[in-house]
This record gives sequence, C-alpha cells and structure tokens, in this order.
Amino acid sequence: MAAMKTKGDVHLSLFSHVRIEHLIAGMSGGAISTIILHPLDLIKIRFAVDEGKSSLASVLRPKYNGFLHAISSIYQAEGISGFYKGVTPNVVGSTCAWGLYFMFYNGMKTWMQEGDTRKDLGPGIQILLAAQSGVVTLALTNPIWVAKTRLVLQYERKMAMSDPLKNYSGFLDCLAKIYRSEGIRGYYKGFVPGIFGVSHGALQFMAYERLKAWYSTYYDHHLDTKLGTLEYLSFGALSKLFASSITYPYQVVRARLQDQHRQYGGVVEVAKLTWQYEGLRGFYKGLLPNLLRVTPATAITFVVYEKVSHFLMSKA
Repeated sequence: MAAMKTKGDVHLSLFSHVRIEHLIAGMSGGAISTIILHPLDLIKIRFAVDEGKSSLASVLRPKYNGFLHAISSIYQAEGISGFYKGVTPNVVGSTCAWGLYFMFYNGMKTWMQEGDTRKDLGPGIQILLAAQSGVVTLALTNPIWVAKTRLVLQYERKMAMSDPLKNYSGFLDCLAKIYRSEGIRGYYKGFVPGIFGVSHGALQFMAYERLKAWYSTYYDHHLDTKLGTLEYLSFGALSKLFASSITYPYQVVRARLQDQHRQYGGVVEVAKLTWQYEGLRGFYKGLLPNLLRVTPATAITFVVYEKVSHFLMSKA
C-alpha cells in the first residue's frame, strides 16, 4: 500500500522545486538591464511626482517641459552623474526583485505542473502564481524601492527646509535616516499601491507565458523548448507594453507616497488630489520615459534570464 502524503510532504515537494538557478538568472537579467537604463527611470519618477500645482515641494523641484527638456536640464544642472542618482538601490532592488520573482514563480509553476515542464497551466493559474510571487517579492524589497525613490528625488539645489534627515549621501545613509526619522513604517511607504502593482507583474508574466505557449503551439514545439534571442526579446517587450498600459497609474501614486518632499495621508488622498488638480492625465505622468525604459529593460531581462537559466539548468 502506498504511503499517504502528509502536509509536510506537500510543503517539502513545493520547496524542492525552488531552484537557485532561477534566482541567479533573474538577478543577472535585472542587474544588466537596470545599469543600462537607470537614467530613464530617474526621469520617469521626477515626472511622476510633479503635481502641477503651487506648493513648497513644487517650488523646490526643477521644472521640465518635456522629455528632451528634462534630459538637457538634468545634464546642465547635475552633469552625467545626475542621471545616476539612486542607481545603487535601483540595481540592488532590481537584482533582488527579479531574482526572487523568477525563483518563486518558477518554483510554484513547476510544483503545479507536478514536475512536467511541458504542461500548460493556462492564463488563470499563471496570473495567480505571478501575483503570489509578486507579493512575497515586494514585501522583501519595498525598503530598497523607498530608498531608490528618495535618492532619485534629490535635486541639484539645496532644499529650503534644510532638513538634514531628508538629504542623503548614499544608499545606506538613506536607509539609516529613514529609520531614524520614520521608523520601520518609513520603509513601507508606497507598499499598498505596490500591492496593487502586483497585478502589473501578474499580467506581464501571464502575457509572456501565453506568447511563448502560442508560439510553441504554432510551430509544434514543446512548451519547454529553448527559443531564440529575437523571440525572447519580442515576447518580453510585448508583455511589458501590455501590462504597463493597463497598470501605470499605481506607479505615480506609489512614487508620490515615497517622495520625501511631500507628505500625504495615504493612497486615497494621493488619488483624490491627483484627480482634483491634474485629472486623468496626472495618473500617466512619466509614461513616455517609463515605456522607453521598461520595454527594452524587460526584453533584456527576459533574454538574459532565459539564456542564463538554460545554461545553468543544463549544467545542473
């Protein structure tokens, strides 16, 4: 008689499918794409927090009339280094986030497939697995994203308020000052809209998996067949465009909550004030530099991930 599986056996089975190869491959993709495209992320965030109304914070901020004007203004005021403010937490955050996301997602996916990597789980299960992976990853990395946003929003001019706790010399100094002035809660500003943003990753991964499945079915390949670089680039870019066009507003809300120069009561207040003073357009500020950044960034990340993971898995 076969032995019955206990609850512990089920958990062991799940963790047995979590592979370090996926972690390393995801971290590699995240690091490379972030280093290359960080300047566009910086511009996107600066556009996102511009409320378009008179306030102390708006007076302190530089004004950009458009994407090209932002590039020239930052270069003239801050030089090349100005485009790389906040790059350290961005690289650390992206490296950890992509690595953890790919590791958790593929571990749960393989568990659900019961070890058969050729089994198609369908869009519903794929969205659920991606959402679960996103929540876990966000809980572990949100402090890094807060620090990144704060450093990106350090402008070239001295702040009129001259608050030393809002001026940071680097990543670790930023984390330390956030803790001293705001406590643990400071590390989780923007966490709620980040939870909403998990839908972004879920839609992106679902679209990416569906595109690969449709392509494999069309050419009569197995689902785990290694594809070419062009296919991975195309599927990564298309899936990101799809997810970004639907979920971008949460990034504006999240960036404004994390801005050290402006204090809000929460998600509802940000959404209400954005709608009141800027209308629907306000929720899409920074969309152009965001798409210019995330589309190639995701394509690069997925290509590097697929190539590295296939290499590591073949050596395992």
